[in-house]
Amino acid sequence: MSTFQKLVLASGSPRRIELLQQAGIEPDRIFPADVDETPQRAEHPRSLAKRLSRAKAEKAFEALKEDVELANAFILAADTVVAVGRRILPKAEITEEASNCLKLLSGRAHRVYSGVCLIAPGGKIRQRLVETRVRFKRFSREDLESYLASGEWRGKAGAYAVQGLAGSFVVKMVGSYTNVVGLPLYETVGLLTADGFNVHFNWLSGRGA
Repeated sequence: MSTFQKLVLASGSPRRIELLQQAGIEPDRIFPADVDETPQRAEHPRSLAKRLSRAKAEKAFEALKEDVELANAFILAADTVVAVGRRILPKAEITEEASNCLKLLSGRAHRVYSGVCLIAPGGKIRQRLVETRVRFKRFSREDLESYLASGEWRGKAGAYAVQGLAGSFVVKMVGSYTNVVGLPLYETVGLLTADGFNVHFNWLSGRGA
């Protein structure tokens, strides 16, 4: 990473870290910004994704503004929401919760929304919202029971990880695949580039992904 630019990822998600690395971008600091992710009353999934991504970015910005090394860093945050219509699915933590999500997704289409928020040095805020439509196959009992037994769903929005076993459930996808994984790369790189972050630094130095 250039000494003239610093990047903080306001997320501890291994998937988001890996996606940035895939684009040849190595964060200088991982700063998980925990915020209350409870949807507000009648909140649309789109609005939730945007609100939470901004809240995470702002929390990291406030926490690090007195840090000498990172006071002028770019702060990047994201939040991904899985929804069926206006119904927001949880990040499943228990088997019953995951089972309910998967039964709802079986044989039907759903949408994945990711809000991405970038705070540039100086405090300028930019946001993007990305939407991907996904249709799953109809699950057999064996599909459901085996996937639940895998534990891969734990902590995942909508109770699945498309980059893992659940990739075999996808009948059709319209939109960004990396959005469904957790960080839409095209839009993220676009935000960084627009504010002067050199996304090609590691490419040129031979340290790209």
